[in-house]
This record gives sequence, structure tokens and C-alpha cells, in this order.
Amino acid sequence: MTSENPTIERRGLLLVLSSPSGAGKTSLARALLEADPNIALSVSVTTRTPRPGEVDGRDYWFLDEAKFKAMIAAGELLEWAVVFGNYYGTPRAPIERAVAEGRDVLFDIDWQGTQQLSERMANDLVRVFVLPPSADALERRLTQRAQDPPDVVAKRMAKASDEISHWAEYDYVIVNANLEESSAGLRAILAAERLRRDRMTGLSTFVRSLQSALT
Repeated sequence: MTSENPTIERRGLLLVLSSPSGAGKTSLARALLEADPNIALSVSVTTRTPRPGEVDGRDYWFLDEAKFKAMIAAGELLEWAVVFGNYYGTPRAPIERAVAEGRDVLFDIDWQGTQQLSERMANDLVRVFVLPPSADALERRLTQRAQDPPDVVAKRMAKASDEISHWAEYDYVIVNANLEESSAGLRAILAAERLRRDRMTGLSTFVRSLQSALT
């Protein structure tokens, strides 16, 4: 008896979410992780101070600057950037292992990190840029989340235009006016990308076996 639900091997993918601070990419990432157990969040390394409630190894790996620079020198990071005076980066080994094993990884990174990932793992990358519905909505979200002092909020608003200018470098764009609708769009993107022919490494073998059974 043959299975009605065959498992076809595939290569994993890297789903990148980028946006100006406050546009909602972190909320979208959390919603996707809750809805889909088959994708895991990439845990970045950073030199910034943990925010209230953040846990080392779950939200980020918190390092000092010397350790971070040592990882850069050793080629242990797929991408890294300096954002508002702090270093952020993605460890290479666990990501390459996940993709080879057919596991999907979600990234919450900026355009600089996305460009570096594009240089190193372009065939595995799915890039999604998240836009706010308006400038007023962006400022309101930054203020209401109460994670940063007013001067940092002002800096994030000043930088938003530059960050938004990179939207055309992405494969998909979501205008995040409604979290539920935006989340549905993101899930649809992921579902479609998982079915890409060139990502399904076991498809040729499956098709040959199917043809053989039909002749």
C-alpha cells in the first residue's frame, strides 16, 4: 500500500522580515511562529543590553563587543551590522545545518543583514519588507510600545525613510495596516515558497516513482 501523503524531501528556506522600527515585523514574526510549528526563529547575537523580559539564548545571544568582533574575524557570522551603536549578527553554522536538513528559519533583520544573506545564500532566501500604513502610525507604535526613551524614538523616526528606501530589494512587500490580514499574507508567501520546484530536492525521485507506477 502506498502513502496518500508522500513526504518529498526539500531544502529549507530562509524567510527574512525587514522593516523600519515600529512597522510591526516582530509582531508578524511572533504570529507566524505561533501558527506554524515548522519554522523556527533565527537567534541572533548582539552587543546591546537586554530589554525587560528578554532571555539570553531565546531572544538573542547577548555578547560583549570583543567576543562579537572575534566571531567576525573567524568567519562565524553569515551577516552582521551595526544598528544604533550596537552590533547584531547571525551565526553561520546552525543556519546552514537547518537549510541542509530541510528546516525553515525566520529572520527579523534589517536591510543590511538581508543584503549580506543575499550574497551568501541567495537561492535559499525569501525576502519580505514590512511597511507601516502611514508615518503617523509608525510614530504612534514606537511611542506606545514604551521600550525606548523619546530621544531613541526620534532617532528611529529619522532613520525610517532611509530604511524604507530599500523596499524594492525585497521579493514581497506587506503594508501592515491590520495584523491579522498581514499575517495571513505572510503565511501565504511561506506556503507558496515551500512548493517551489527548485527547492524540492526530492521531487525528481518522486516523479520517477510515480511514472514508474503508472506504466
